[in-house]
Amino acid sequence: MDLSDGLNALSEKISQIKNQVQSEEATKNAFIMPFFDLLGYDTRNPLEFVPEFTADIGSKKGEKVDYAIIIDKQTQILIEAKCCKKENLDPHNNQLTRYFTVTNAKIGILTNGIVYKFYTDLEEENKMDQKPFLEIDMLNLRDQDIQELKKFYKESFNIENILSTAEVLKYSNAIKRLFTKQFEDPNEDFINYILGQVYEGRRTQN
Repeated sequence: MDLSDGLNALSEKISQIKNQVQSEEATKNAFIMPFFDLLGYDTRNPLEFVPEFTADIGSKKGEKVDYAIIIDKQTQILIEAKCCKKENLDPHNNQLTRYFTVTNAKIGILTNGIVYKFYTDLEEENKMDQKPFLEIDMLNLRDQDIQELKKFYKESFNIENILSTAEVLKYSNAIKRLFTKQFEDPNEDFINYILGQVYEGRRTQN
């Protein structure tokens, strides 16, 4: 099974059982670990896919992020996991930010097993950006998303290649989200701009 087939099968599984998954631990086992299995990581190897990774923060000792991925003996990715019932992940990115600052990882992932938000430090070195450069929705999986996820496949993982495209992805995705929102619920400025480009008649509310 290739990555595309595997991700689409997992997407279907999530759609079918998400209402029965009630806890963070169940989300990890049913959705999150299978996701990283598909990306080629050995989620049963605690030296590669490290659960409860310690990330001491100043005087606060014993702070733990849910998972860290170790590649070539380097901490490359931090993963903060939440229950799939938590639809709004934004309040939890501050928690991941704290862990990101005190490790060598360049990628932080915040997920509820359905939505995956990928962060790095484009704006200020060693400080995680507030906005992700990539966001994957497993219930709305696109071919473009699968192509981006291939960059995170263990055997082809190259942090320089990922970071070189992260800034373009971040802003191109933000523009796409903006246009999607405007087409669904356009504001007056957007309407006036479009009309100014294509319509020469008298403008009415209709």
